[in-house]
Amino acid sequence: MFLPLPTPVPGSSTVAPGSPGAPSEADLLAFARRAAADTQLVSSLPLDPQGRTWMRLNGPGDSEAWLIGWPPGTGTGWHDHGGSHGAFATAGGVLTEHSLAARMPTDGWRSLELADDIDRERKLSEGEGRAFGAHHVHQVFNASAEQHAVSVHAYYPPLPLMRRYSRSGQVLRLEQVEWPQEWA
Repeated sequence: MFLPLPTPVPGSSTVAPGSPGAPSEADLLAFARRAAADTQLVSSLPLDPQGRTWMRLNGPGDSEAWLIGWPPGTGTGWHDHGGSHGAFATAGGVLTEHSLAARMPTDGWRSLELADDIDRERKLSEGEGRAFGAHHVHQVFNASAEQHAVSVHAYYPPLPLMRRYSRSGQVLRLEQVEWPQEWA
């Protein structure tokens, strides 16, 4: 079951990150952990043996939130969140995150050579989560060969775009920019 992202409404009332009323990274992580602990919510997500499934949730303070099912061996590939900060928490199974420990420039490049010792890996089991800033580049995947994983993700402001990257050794290449209207 794939539900499209909503198209942003021009002139919407999204509050700038860091402003009073805007959810912080800590707020998004607390929400993701609460939602991930809600067994009734988690069990309502249909799981597909072949592809990821997702369901839109009402996040805190006009944030964008998703409940996502990950079949064995599936993942996102390298991407960023278009300048939104966010958080995710694992509700079941184990997710692995590979991330880059550097603030990445968002515009003006097609290819970057990454420094040594920039890679980070985290394994997030049921109940574990993490928050990240607006310049975060990562990939998330379910490395299990047998078990589904389920997670909750929240972003603020709602995703304006996503950049997708390929990686060969220490070279990160911008491959595609996705816009919300393409997800509908």
